[in-house]
Amino acid sequence: MDRRADRARQAARHLTRRAGIVPRRWGAAGASPDVPVAPTFAIATRHDWEALPTVAPDPPDNPTTAVKAGLGERLFADRNLSRNREVACVSCHDLIAGAGVDGLRTASGVEGRTGARNAPTVWNAAFQSRLFWEGRAASLEEQAAGPLLNPLEMDMPSLGEVTHRVAADPAYPPLFAAAFGGDRGITGERIVAAIAAYERTLITPDTAYDRFVRGDTGALTSAQLRGMALFESVGCMLCHSGPNFSAASVFGPIAPYRLFPASKQPLDAGLLADTKIAPRGSEQGVWRVPSLRNVALTAPYFHNGSVTRLEDAVRIMARAQLGLRLESDGPGELAVHCSPSDRVLQTAGSRVLGDREIGDIVAFVGALSSEALAAGHRPAARR
Repeated sequence: MDRRADRARQAARHLTRRAGIVPRRWGAAGASPDVPVAPTFAIATRHDWEALPTVAPDPPDNPTTAVKAGLGERLFADRNLSRNREVACVSCHDLIAGAGVDGLRTASGVEGRTGARNAPTVWNAAFQSRLFWEGRAASLEEQAAGPLLNPLEMDMPSLGEVTHRVAADPAYPPLFAAAFGGDRGITGERIVAAIAAYERTLITPDTAYDRFVRGDTGALTSAQLRGMALFESVGCMLCHSGPNFSAASVFGPIAPYRLFPASKQPLDAGLLADTKIAPRGSEQGVWRVPSLRNVALTAPYFHNGSVTRLEDAVRIMARAQLGLRLESDGPGELAVHCSPSDRVLQTAGSRVLGDREIGDIVAFVGALSSEALAAGHRPAARR
C-alpha cells in the first residue's frame, strides 16, 4: 500500500473520531472506504492531504546552493539597492516579526510612496507557479527584479544601475565569485538569481497541519479537525488545494487564476474597485490564488489589505466564492421546483455556515502557520 495514501487514511479515521464527524459509506455501486462527513455538509470526494516538502524545487539554470543563498540573503537586506538607499526587500517582507509581510494595507517604498497592493509573504513563494497578485511573474527570478525597478518600491532606473551599486561595494565581488564561480563578474541576472535562490530556502513545513499529515494524530485540536473537514466539504480546497494550499502552486494540476467575486453576493466596494487583469468593464476581478500557509500571521487580507480580521476574510470568501449563506444573513429563499409529470417536488436552498463553523475553519487555517514564526523565531534554513 502506498505509504502516503495509508497516512492519509489514518489521518481521516482519526479526524472522524476526534471531531465527532459521522462517517458515511457510499452505496455498493460506488463502494469506497469511509469518508469523513461534517454533520451539516456532505463530502463528495476525498482529498489527499499532503505535507509541504522540506526542500523547494529549483530550476536547472539556477541551482540552489548554500553559498548562493547566503549571497541572496545579504542582497535581500541591502538598502543600497534602492534609489534613496533606504528601502530593501526586507522592508516589505519582514521575515520574522511579519511572517514575510510588513503588516500594512499596501506596500510602502522609497520616500513613503504607497502602491495599490498588499505585500504577499515570501515564505513558501518558492512553491508558487505565478508570483504577484495578478500573477505577472512566472519565476522567483522574474519576481525578484520587479520591486528593484518599480517606482513605488525601490525605484532603481535599471538593472544596470543596480549592478553598478552592488559592484561598487568591495564585499560583493568575492561573494559573487564564490556563488557563481570564477571571475565572471557581477550582473543583474546574477543578482536576481541569488535573491531567488535565497527565497527558495524560505519554506515552512513546521506546522501543526504538517505534523498531523505526517502521522502525529495529536497535532490538531478538535476545532481544527472540524475545520479541516469543513474546509473540504464546503469547497475551500477547490481553490486552496495541494500542500501549499493554492491552485497556483507548482503541485498539479495548476490553475492559478480565479474570478473574484465568483458569486453575486454583495461585497464592500473597496474589494471590487480594482479588477486588474479582468476584461474591460468587468465587475469581477481576476487574481492569482494565494497560498493560505501562514495566513493567520499575515493580516491584513486581500489584494488591497482592506480586511483586518481572518474571521471576516473567511466570511467574505464563503459568500463571494462559494455562494454560501451565514447564519447572520437570516433566512434565505427556498427554491421549489415542481414536476407534474412525475408528481415530484424538489427544493433547493443555499448551505449555511454558523459562527461555530466559521470559527472551526479559522482554527484549521491557523494550523497552517509555522510554529517557529508564530513564536517569533526563524524556521530552520532548508538549503
